[in-house]
Amino acid sequence: MKIGFFEMEGWEEAIVRKELFGHELYFSDKKIDEDAIPEVRDFDAISVFVDSRITPKVLENFPNLKLVTTNSTGFDHIDIAACKARGITVTFVPGYGNNTVAEFAFGLLLNLTRKIYLAIYQVEERDDFSLSNLRGIDLKGKTMGILGTGRIGKEMIKIAKGFGMEVIAYDMYPDVAAAKELGFSYKTLEEVLGGSDCISIHCPLNDSTHHLINMKNINLIKRGAYLVNTARGPIVETDAIVYALREKILAGAGLDVLEEEEETKNEIGFLSKSGSHEEAFKTILENHILMEMPNALVTPHNAFNSQEALMRILDTTIGNIKGFVAGTLDPKNMVNK
Repeated sequence: MKIGFFEMEGWEEAIVRKELFGHELYFSDKKIDEDAIPEVRDFDAISVFVDSRITPKVLENFPNLKLVTTNSTGFDHIDIAACKARGITVTFVPGYGNNTVAEFAFGLLLNLTRKIYLAIYQVEERDDFSLSNLRGIDLKGKTMGILGTGRIGKEMIKIAKGFGMEVIAYDMYPDVAAAKELGFSYKTLEEVLGGSDCISIHCPLNDSTHHLINMKNINLIKRGAYLVNTARGPIVETDAIVYALREKILAGAGLDVLEEEEETKNEIGFLSKSGSHEEAFKTILENHILMEMPNALVTPHNAFNSQEALMRILDTTIGNIKGFVAGTLDPKNMVNK
């Protein structure tokens, strides 16, 4: 097979060449989208990451394509229906960074509740050792609300329990056995928003979770709560976050993901696109407002980024390709079974 690996860092190449010896391999650090189509296009398979956008228009450029594998748990950057229509199998990496993402999410929460980033900044940049603006809150005894109790959500629950927190959760498909084992209870979305001192998002992005938290329900959040999102930006309406921080409904927000994230990273590319993008432009401006807010911490989609997690990603991706070639692909790693 001819296989193209995109958005690669470089260290992976030697491992991939060893594990996929005999295949024709191509490596690039570039992403793929409608404005970034590679010169080489006759691939049987491509491997991408979250900054790529595999749309119907992109797929038209790869006539031989039989497999798209993404080095991520989320796959909202791939048009699954379009791939299915063309007979292209799509695989992903379930469970590579369950503890990795949960640890980062809890790190954001600790930074917010104990003002760790602010304290470091104050000492390093101002030589200021005053404690007057650095008083935080304890997490022990507080209530953690988890939105999405899949692999990562369960890891977050375990960490919260280790800190002595009560846990309530919302999930469209409750795991009753896990609730009993880990000692948490399921509630409605409205009950979780209103009953949580801290809310952490761990659900996938799809039609039912797009703007799960929005301007219509943001006022239900317990005043003074903290919000952490390490899942996908569009799960929370950006208008709602900005409003809640300004009105002190939220005491703080830790955001590793943003709505219109890729456009915010590449504003020049976004502005060069034709057509009306009024809503997207508004969101990009709001993202910059969030970056400047003292009660918001914005990080660059970094929750997955540990040495161990990246190795697990690569191992699973190689396994997906080998399984596809051999006809033994694990169904749990397939998006469009």
